[in-house]
Amino acid sequence: MARAGTAISSAAAAAPPLLRRRSGASPLLLLLLLLLVVVFSDRTVASRDADLGSARVVFQTVYGDIEFGFFPGVAPKTVEHIFKLVRLGCYNTNHFFRVDRGFVAQVADVVGGRTAPMNEEQRAEAEKTVVGILIRIVPPLHSLYFLATHLTLMARVTKGDDTLRKLEELPTRQEGIFVMPLERITILSTYYYDTKVETCEREKTILKRRLYESAIEVERQRMKCLP
Repeated sequence: MARAGTAISSAAAAAPPLLRRRSGASPLLLLLLLLLVVVFSDRTVASRDADLGSARVVFQTVYGDIEFGFFPGVAPKTVEHIFKLVRLGCYNTNHFFRVDRGFVAQVADVVGGRTAPMNEEQRAEAEKTVVGILIRIVPPLHSLYFLATHLTLMARVTKGDDTLRKLEELPTRQEGIFVMPLERITILSTYYYDTKVETCEREKTILKRRLYESAIEVERQRMKCLP
């Protein structure tokens, strides 16, 4: 599965070689048009690392968490769409319906993969475009691709190698072109945060302390110098 260093993209016209491994381009492409795909890419992740944004999305499962960051400059509208889906809780109760050892792990589309019903706001956002996920399982880097009208590298896994390795070890069954886990691997919860915001919070604390100390010094000098 994906390990720290994975990238994300959105897909359209033709399926890349990765997606053609077992199926040939056409049948799998038609199926993937209903999915958000997370795929590993050895060549591009390292070179794009400097462009990785500060926002992080985390999927929580019984086997552990999987965290990924985005390349917002590649497809900003799609990235914002994914963030909104996470904010609305659209991936909660979704699941990894496909786990192909040494190849990919795939999350179902939001509309069809959840066990919990969606409210009107969630459904309106989920139906705007493709919202499934696929993670390529090839070390040491891992890329995330979003499939809509074309395939575009948009993110990478930043944490969660151990979780992905655990998913690879689960029993599976073959169903057509897909290798699927015998048990449902549910995404229990999701959240997002910003690494820069976290840094700013620490800086704000330091600044507040300095301002407080300065205020005390000003008051001390006032009492000393003024009647």
